[in-house]
Amino acid sequence: MQIRRVDPWTVLKVSLVLSVVLFFVWMIAVAFLYLVLGAMGVWSKLNSNVGDLLTSASGAAGGELVSSGTIFGGAALIGLVNIVVLCAMATIGAFIYNLTTDLVGGVEVTLADRD
Repeated sequence: MQIRRVDPWTVLKVSLVLSVVLFFVWMIAVAFLYLVLGAMGVWSKLNSNVGDLLTSASGAAGGELVSSGTIFGGAALIGLVNIVVLCAMATIGAFIYNLTTDLVGGVEVTLADRD
């Protein structure tokens, strides 16, 4: 038995669902890491060091470099780009697979019944 064709529309739908699930996993991981580093005082120390550096260099006080909005906004942007890239690569991969199976044949699969 050979897999001769993969439907690109189905591949797009499945990759979209999996990418959205991975997006939520990514955001939960970023939130966990943000909370852990916040509890360790990393963000306040980083903000005070950068604030001191900017104040001594320019004479004007700067705002916070790291805030929850910048962290989660950047993570959401990376996650959304990841969704688009993964869906596009999977769909293009399905098209390429379909083109190559016309030339060399499909992937051979052996199926067995359960006892």
